[in-house]
Amino acid sequence: MGQRLGVNVDHVATLRQARRTPYPDPVTAAAIAELAGAGQITIHLREDRRHIQERDLRILRETVQTLLNLEMAATQEMVKIAYEHKPDVVTLVPERREELTTEGGLDAAGQRDHIAKIIKNLKDGDIPVSLFIDPDLDQVRASHKVNADRIELHTGRYCEARNERERSRELARIVDAAKAASRLGMTVAAGHGLNYDNVLPIARIEEIDELNIGHSIVARAVLVGFERAVREMVELLRNPG
Repeated sequence: MGQRLGVNVDHVATLRQARRTPYPDPVTAAAIAELAGAGQITIHLREDRRHIQERDLRILRETVQTLLNLEMAATQEMVKIAYEHKPDVVTLVPERREELTTEGGLDAAGQRDHIAKIIKNLKDGDIPVSLFIDPDLDQVRASHKVNADRIELHTGRYCEARNERERSRELARIVDAAKAASRLGMTVAAGHGLNYDNVLPIARIEEIDELNIGHSIVARAVLVGFERAVREMVELLRNPG
């Protein structure tokens, strides 16, 4: 497989939290995802704890056999949590309580001093750092200047494009950003809104080595089962053409 599939299990936790039941358990989902071929488990511990809970992070750190990617806001509270649990990588993301899901990328250029400080704190704890940014060359350069190890390109505009012309334009932005980041020595991931119908053009970008996908896999799993849903995505990424 060209790219590592990071399965985001947040929406398994969303379903659990809807009724405050012990099930479905994102920890169990993560184990199934790994058995089905996922190379990483991704979770977002939000400030309002609307889905993933600290209990999930604690157990996943003990049980994940591949890589654990912790998405989090760039705050000192979250730095302390990262220090305690030592994920394999932290991805800094923007966060607003009123949003349904992450809307747009982190403004690394506009918040340069603050983000540089958070990155230094995390690196002092030997935790690699990725920044979730829009596919914008200024944001790529800013990410490099604040000493991020890697970036994750926000693919939302590409996924939400209303026609082929708009989709091609957004895909070109992702390609340009991925190439620029690679030239600067950063590794590149991508994610947000990717599904079984739109993922292949992103999977064909050589500079991208990781895709983080959650909602579409969990949604498909409701109908076909979690293991099959993950395996189907793994197969798509293995032979993107």
